[in-house]
Amino acid sequence: MSLFSNYPLIAAFVSIIFAQVVKVPLYFVTNRTWNVGLAFSSGSMPSSHSAAVASLSTAIGIVNGIASTSFAIAVVISSIIMFDAAGVRRHAGNQAIVLNRLMKEFNEFVQEMRAKPKNSSQDQREALKELLGHRPIEVFVGAIVGICISFILYFVYF
Repeated sequence: MSLFSNYPLIAAFVSIIFAQVVKVPLYFVTNRTWNVGLAFSSGSMPSSHSAAVASLSTAIGIVNGIASTSFAIAVVISSIIMFDAAGVRRHAGNQAIVLNRLMKEFNEFVQEMRAKPKNSSQDQREALKELLGHRPIEVFVGAIVGICISFILYFVYF
């Protein structure tokens, strides 16, 4: 099987691209402002991680059957990744929010104490990325997107 005819791989990549691209219009609908950068970042709705692994598992199940060892491996790995996306990475994002707030308050305190201009490069630190993980609904919707894309690709192209 050549790389370009590997249906599970294609389904996973199409799911990633679709989930990343659809984040931009979804953000616009909810916030009335464009944020094209979401297409190239982690976090937000839907989870591209979940879409990818759910799509991959579904495609493997279609190709090899749901009783196959490869499907079992894909489902277990997918479960771990989706749990991580909604759990550990989400909590890391929440910690980044708190740390960024503390850094801002500390910088303001230092500036007041030193009576330096607010934009002093010595006191400013780069903010941590806060949008790391996903809410459970974002993971769930990502999984549904991935499963649907696998079935659509299978029936349309394979």
